[in-house]
Amino acid sequence: MRASVLKAPGEIRVEHRPVPRPGPHDVLVRIAAVGVCGSDTHYYEHGRIGDHVVEQPLVLGHEPSGVVVAVGPEVSDRHPGQRVSLEPGVPTAFSAQTLSGSYNLDPDVRFFATPPVDGVFSEYAVHPAAFAHPVPDSLSDDAAALLEPLSVAVSAVRAAAVTLGDRILVTGAGPVGLLIARCARLAGAVDVVVSDTRADRLAKARCYGATDTFTVADAPDVTGPFPGSGYTAMLDASGAEAAVLSGMQRLAPRARVVLVGMGSDTLRVPVPLLQERELLLTGIFRYANTWPTAVSLAASGAVDLDFLVTSHHTLDEVPAALTAGASEGALKAIVTP
Repeated sequence: MRASVLKAPGEIRVEHRPVPRPGPHDVLVRIAAVGVCGSDTHYYEHGRIGDHVVEQPLVLGHEPSGVVVAVGPEVSDRHPGQRVSLEPGVPTAFSAQTLSGSYNLDPDVRFFATPPVDGVFSEYAVHPAAFAHPVPDSLSDDAAALLEPLSVAVSAVRAAAVTLGDRILVTGAGPVGLLIARCARLAGAVDVVVSDTRADRLAKARCYGATDTFTVADAPDVTGPFPGSGYTAMLDASGAEAAVLSGMQRLAPRARVVLVGMGSDTLRVPVPLLQERELLLTGIFRYANTWPTAVSLAASGAVDLDFLVTSHHTLDEVPAALTAGASEGALKAIVTP
């Protein structure tokens, strides 16, 4: 099979590799579509994310959909020809975190395209059947791949405990920020305001449930009435310290803050603000038990994933796919092996 391999920062080559063979509990999947994530781009440009360092050739890509072409001898609930979305993180079976249901927090989880585990910018991949989620034919290959960022949004909205009547601020209008906005509206938020530095991305925010938007340049005063202040929750999908700190100034007492985007390794938390308003601050690490919900949201039409796709690329065009997000109007690039 052909695979797109990161050899060094800024250097990708297409190589021929043996088609992997499924183990007893695995499925072999012919990859149909892979969404490009900002983490893929970061590995491509810098060769690392925090403590995760690329020290050997690595296949990027962790948002895949495809078709099952073979199953292991112990697999009875998947079959060749079945369309699936692959959940990229596989925990160990009996860790304390897995047994408690928070398998995303298992310290030994193996995650596509996180060194040294290869991702899925390739024609085939082997994956445990339990993490190959069937999808209906009403979903396109692109949408089935983008169940991964939708799962991030589902996890974030759950962490923020969004409910009827909430007023939500979403900082960052990339694909995840837009999906968070949509999920927040579906969860009952009456106001969902999205902010970003890029007006071209904010133009699409209303399609995903935003009731209002503003750029950093035209942001309302933090001491003014709503939408300047008074939010009951903030979900940051930017990873930018300035966005987080500005957003926290806009929060009502006892508001919830959920950090979703990965940016600076450290954050200057305004402790007096946190204490005086009794703000609740947390983060999320990927997701757990989200795929059934994500499949239902997309299949029902409640969330339009295809609308996020702005370009398609072959395996030979992976470098272009990894840098497509910087282009005007770009949201989600898809690699089609």
